[in-house]
Amino acid sequence: KEKVMVIGHNKGKNVEENIKRNFGMPRPEGYRKALRLMKLAEKYNVPIVTLVDTSGAFPGLDGEERGQAEAIARNLTEMAAIEVPILTVITGEGGSGGALGIAVADAVLMLEHSIYSVISPEGCAGILWRDASFASTAAEALKITAKSLLDLGVIDEIIPEPIGGAHTDPAQTAENVKEAILKNIKKFAALSSTKLTNKRFEKFSAMGKFNK
Repeated sequence: KEKVMVIGHNKGKNVEENIKRNFGMPRPEGYRKALRLMKLAEKYNVPIVTLVDTSGAFPGLDGEERGQAEAIARNLTEMAAIEVPILTVITGEGGSGGALGIAVADAVLMLEHSIYSVISPEGCAGILWRDASFASTAAEALKITAKSLLDLGVIDEIIPEPIGGAHTDPAQTAENVKEAILKNIKKFAALSSTKLTNKRFEKFSAMGKFNK
């Protein structure tokens, strides 16, 4: 058995739960709570696992007033330097900075049919084409699928889902996720804290570099 600190988004399964959980959109306090728990895990030398499923950070005025951008930026900075292994699993939707605020990890894993993007296809279509009907074109251009992101080096591994999708067999999906997490914890736990943080920094610094 492996002790880990688990941190994640929670959308809920019905309207009442969605409203209670703010549709999975974290407020600044959520990011600060996540960072506090990560620091606690670091103190006790416990690996961190983050489960990402959000359309993005809460965009409301009260969130901005309480420092939404600062909270996310601080998490990015602090997570880069945390001296225990960090693993991120994108379980459904990884939306923009709202996802990245808990996803600066040594390995970023995605369920086979999940998505990860800087903006939703609908939002992108609205900005670039002024027409949300271009969402499918935007989705293709954004390269939001697990396979595309693995090819680009943005993520590190795709976790297979049962036939028909994760929802058809939650138990098997959970087993697949568990297996991937344990494999990666073993891999990164063998590294010194200095090498771990250096590799994490290099991993994210290398993103976006292209050679013609």
